[in-house]
Amino acid sequence: MYLKTSDVSMFVQSFGNGPQTIVAQGGWVGSGELWLPVFERLSKSWRTVAYDHRGTGATISREPRITFDLLVSDLFFVLDRLEVKRCVLAGESAGAAVVLEAALRQPGRFSGLILVDGRYTGERTPQRDRLIEGCRHDFASTMAAFVDACVPEEDCEAEREWGKKIVMRSNADAAIGLLECMEGIDIESRLGQLPMPALVIHGSRDAIAPLASSQKLAASLQRATLAVIDGAGHVPTVTRPDWLTNKIEEFFGAGGAKLRQE
Repeated sequence: MYLKTSDVSMFVQSFGNGPQTIVAQGGWVGSGELWLPVFERLSKSWRTVAYDHRGTGATISREPRITFDLLVSDLFFVLDRLEVKRCVLAGESAGAAVVLEAALRQPGRFSGLILVDGRYTGERTPQRDRLIEGCRHDFASTMAAFVDACVPEEDCEAEREWGKKIVMRSNADAAIGLLECMEGIDIESRLGQLPMPALVIHGSRDAIAPLASSQKLAASLQRATLAVIDGAGHVPTVTRPDWLTNKIEEFFGAGGAKLRQE
């Protein structure tokens, strides 16, 4: 479905009608499609919602510039339009920063967090600068190399090809804007304010985000558990959906039973 305003047509997908809801955002140029392998399984006992944030997938943004605040506002727009009063909020890669900022702004709306191979700092890095230059000069080749780095698993050739199709639904200007809009954000200093349980997940072979980043994130949150997926790369939502689904059910309780008790 599309949720429309004067400045955006937001593509949203919702599956299942369980007693608890999980809403998820993808990473940098990865759309909500990255969560579909997990949500196919979770939707048997949860209501699951994934959406394409600006600059990705089938969403059409009419704003000339993507900002971090706009990404956070869009998340609340999706929640409000779907009448989601309280949910578990999930973010993958750079989507973790948006998820964390949303939880800091309105903690009462979120019963838990799922943060997968997350990026949550506003630090400017050489890797970020190389990606920007690559997008400017050869977007297609840069995206192909990025996906290859994201999916090092030997048994995931099909998933790599799928991932390349997903990221090519973005474009160079949007990809650059999504990187630049995170520069200077301050989330780290406020992480200790978040009271809800958080499941922090990281692939042991992630070449994009270091494991130390998720270790630091888990240590900074009040109620976090770190789970490392042995042998997984940067997008276990795509390459290890069964493992991820089982871990989410284990952490939050089947069908959200644990959350209802809190």
